[in-house]
Amino acid sequence: MQVILMEKVVNLGNLGDVVKVRDGFARNFLIPQGKAKRVTPENMAEFEKRRAELERQQAEKLAGAQEKAAKLEGLMVQITRKAGVDGRLFGSVTNFDIAEALKTQGFDVEKADIRMPQGPLKMIGDAHLQIALHSDVVTTITVSVLGEH
Repeated sequence: MQVILMEKVVNLGNLGDVVKVRDGFARNFLIPQGKAKRVTPENMAEFEKRRAELERQQAEKLAGAQEKAAKLEGLMVQITRKAGVDGRLFGSVTNFDIAEALKTQGFDVEKADIRMPQGPLKMIGDAHLQIALHSDVVTTITVSVLGEH
């Protein structure tokens, strides 16, 4: 299925690009979330009329994400969990826990934006994690996991 992108989509294209994607990806993800529309003459004409407005909205989102990233850069979040004598946690620290800790410090971050390539944290210590606030804006924070007996 061919769709016109209404915003930048990672690994797919930029605003206004006409791309060919699988039908299920378009039907189940891109179109319901407003990230794309089917390529029809009516949708192409509507997009051209709204192009300046969509570009302005995208620029505002990018500026907001860059501002938020500047505040988050280098931030340290401390999370305390029960741990054994060897430093292993009873359980783990997930992206949900990190999002909640950031919320208590006044930062509203979606848990899906927190990148944890090695999975949940299961040891006491510091971990440097990336937060993707926008497709072009990635910032790094430090999560310090403290153990309690």
